[in-house]
Amino acid sequence: MSTQTNFAAVILAAGKGTRMKSDTHKVLHPVAGRPMLMHLMASVDALQPAHKVVVVGAGREQLEAALGDTAKTCLQEPQLGTGHAVQQAEGALEGFDGDVLVMYGDVPFVSSATMQAMLDRLHRDDAPKVVVLGFEPEEALQYGRVIADDAGQISKMVEFKDASDEERACTLCNSGLMAARSSDIFALLARVGNDNAQGEYYLPDIVNIAIADGDVCAVVATDDPAEVMGINSRAELANAEAQWQQFRREEAMADGVTLKAPETVFFSYDTKIERDVVIEPNVVFGPGVTIAKGAHIKAFSHLEGATVGEGAQVGPYARLRPGAVLERDSFIGNFVEMKKAVLGEGAKASHLTYLGDTEVGAGANIGAGTITCNYDGYFKYKTVIGERAFVGSNSALIAPVRIGKDAIVAAGSAVSRDVADGELRMVRGEQLVKPGWADRFHDTMKKKKAAAKKSS
Repeated sequence: MSTQTNFAAVILAAGKGTRMKSDTHKVLHPVAGRPMLMHLMASVDALQPAHKVVVVGAGREQLEAALGDTAKTCLQEPQLGTGHAVQQAEGALEGFDGDVLVMYGDVPFVSSATMQAMLDRLHRDDAPKVVVLGFEPEEALQYGRVIADDAGQISKMVEFKDASDEERACTLCNSGLMAARSSDIFALLARVGNDNAQGEYYLPDIVNIAIADGDVCAVVATDDPAEVMGINSRAELANAEAQWQQFRREEAMADGVTLKAPETVFFSYDTKIERDVVIEPNVVFGPGVTIAKGAHIKAFSHLEGATVGEGAQVGPYARLRPGAVLERDSFIGNFVEMKKAVLGEGAKASHLTYLGDTEVGAGANIGAGTITCNYDGYFKYKTVIGERAFVGSNSALIAPVRIGKDAIVAAGSAVSRDVADGELRMVRGEQLVKPGWADRFHDTMKKKKAAAKKSS
């Protein structure tokens, strides 16, 4: 990939997105745990643009809050077409003399490489005024066509409804994404008219205007039509998620990860997994998960904001919440939940346990049904369990509390004070034994029940 940093990205996101039927702005709906707009912004950022301008309209407050200071915004109001939308960015780019790359916030999967190819094409010897991103879908349907020669020089851009049978036979379609020099694009847009059924100013018109002037315009075709998939409805959002997940699963397996049932595993946009990891069916990764080599994630586990060390095991039916860390060769089993907790090297919590705001030392064993009571309704408190400590089943560790190294907490204990190294702590009520009491109780209750039945 060549280096071309003197460019501005203009991203159109002013549409109402009515087909999504949502109070959330269309481009903020997530794919793989990340808003679709942010997928696109990440690809833009990889090329280090000089400027990023997002054209907003409906729901501008949501977009401005999501973007913060990472991009400029400009308002399109009223919304009079894609050409009119790009014109709104002119003020934000005043004095900028580089290239302008125009993209759409609801087309999130355009790669950095494709963007760079568009920018590079602007600087070829034939110096095109406009570069269009084309694609060849399996079914060209009613997409606008790009009529071009073998060198990629465009002779005509034509909408499907206006195309001849010969032009419709062309399978190279217009994605709507374009690149041009800033000195050219706004001058061309100023000449675009709105003499059409919608009374709008369309961005593709700049290509035909430039061609009519005798200038060269060129097309760059993406190798993957899925890059330019637009997302306008919940169904299309689901399709985009499925497409992204399929790609990520294939990528993971190519990198040496075993997926027992790939179609049932769901990754997040930032999931990091090293080689020789085994992932069983029905595992979900939320954002912020890192899995080291040789780890084993068993069926029906959910991980988010967690780090799993080399050779560690998770699940089945385990939940790792943000801040959970499993160190090398540690293990959590079925129905164990961890939040903001560290399980030391070789430590175990095999089943039915909650570890919140907790540090567990290396080699410690946490018995079934143990919980760390970390919340008093107002504040969170920490539990520290020392190396090689043994916590018996059905124990409650009431934070803040410290269990020492090699200490033993007897099963069924509710521990609210620190346990010293090597100490045994047993916190139980005294057992009361009354011989024969149960037999007498049963006899009495049976007689009462029989009397009540007889009287009725």
